[in-house]
Amino acid sequence: MEDRNLLRDDYIIITGGPGSGKTTLLDELGKNNHEYVPEVAREIIKAQISSNGDALPWGNVTKYRDLMLDQSIESYLSALTNPSSQPLFFDRGIPDTLTYTHLINIPLSEKLESAVKSYRYNKKVFILPPWKDIYKTDGERKQDFEEAVATYKIMFRTYEQLDYELIEVPKIGIKHRASFILKNVIL
Repeated sequence: MEDRNLLRDDYIIITGGPGSGKTTLLDELGKNNHEYVPEVAREIIKAQISSNGDALPWGNVTKYRDLMLDQSIESYLSALTNPSSQPLFFDRGIPDTLTYTHLINIPLSEKLESAVKSYRYNKKVFILPPWKDIYKTDGERKQDFEEAVATYKIMFRTYEQLDYELIEVPKIGIKHRASFILKNVIL
C-alpha cells in the first residue's frame, strides 16, 4: 500500500446492512447517468463459489475479509484513473471491511487499519437502515434479518468512529431515495 493519504470528496459511499436496498438504489442512480462502483463482496463470493475457494463469509472469514480489503482498495485507486466532474458513488467503502472485522470478531490487520485512515471518502456517508419489508436472502446473502440489524448497528458505530457524518436514507420508494441522495450530496 502506498504511504500517502488520499481524500476524495467526490467519492460518495452508500452503505447499510445486507438487504437494505443499496444495489437497487445505485442502479436507479445509474439509470440517471450517475456513475457508481459496485460492491466487491458479492463478486468475491461468486468467484469463490465457482472456483471452490474457501474465502467466504461462511468459510475462511479472514481470507474473505482480506480479499474484500484488497479489492476495495483496488476499486478506490482504479476510480482515480477515470476522473469525472460528477460525484462517484460506491456500493460500500473500505470502512465496510472494518465493520465486517468487528462483526465477526476477528483480529484487525495492520493493512486494514492503515487503509481506513489512508483512503478517505466524502465525509458524508449515506446509510440505509434495515427494512424488513424489502429484505431477502439469496445465494450470496445468507444472513437473517436480525443479523442485518446487528450489521447496521456495528456499521453505524464504525463509520462514526472513523469521523464520517452518517445520513440515514429514509425508507421510501426508490426514485425518492435516489432524489434524497442527490439533494444531499455536497462536494
